[in-house]
Amino acid sequence: MPPSAETSQPIAPGDPEAVRDLFERIAPAYDRLNDLLSLGLHRLWKRQAIAWLAPKPGQRLLDLCCGTGDLALVMAEKVRPGGLVLGLDAAEGPLQQARLRAARSPWLPVQFQQADALQTELAVGWADGAVMAYGLRNLSDPALGLAELHRLLRPGGRAAVLDFNRPEDPAGLTARFQRLYLRQLVVPMARRAGLEAQYAYLEDSLARFPTGPQQEQLALGAGFQQAHHQTLAGGQMGVLQLVA
Repeated sequence: MPPSAETSQPIAPGDPEAVRDLFERIAPAYDRLNDLLSLGLHRLWKRQAIAWLAPKPGQRLLDLCCGTGDLALVMAEKVRPGGLVLGLDAAEGPLQQARLRAARSPWLPVQFQQADALQTELAVGWADGAVMAYGLRNLSDPALGLAELHRLLRPGGRAAVLDFNRPEDPAGLTARFQRLYLRQLVVPMARRAGLEAQYAYLEDSLARFPTGPQQEQLALGAGFQQAHHQTLAGGQMGVLQLVA
């Protein structure tokens, strides 16, 4: 299906309504495109983020900006018995996909709710641990997102924030390869699915995203005791490992 004139317009990074609409539109194709564009490696990166949490039976875990729920369902397997995973997302379309997935594994302790990652309205210290995969970059204010994440964790709780890595040297090999990947592979493939504007947005969102060291400083400013940004996939991805 070719994109309409409306959906081919540039999407403003950090605009909550525009970003929510973006994910409403791409929800049905999101998992398939992720597998194609990452050669399935996004599943490995997400498991590396979960490994940092070291989930245990009986824990309550959060998946902020949970999308279609793949990460939440993996964590739900690890908190049985007695635990719970709560997935939150601002867009209802991805949540519908997540609930369909969860319905195929009704024994897993997982729930999905629509909520703003900047103001979840959950109680202070609700979670033993949390993840956010490809969500921080899309928030209107990443610093506020990290502050809310810290508020939600019990003291000593861990969090992992997985996303594209923004290289510190924009002229370096890592940054040049990233631009080539986005422009020559991601956008053309998305164009075939009628989602060119939605995936062209990736490069624009990266331009305003904090680098790894900047994310560490934002996290420490939000109250985290420890913050370490680790690059993955040759510097193309990164995971911010946090201790509240």
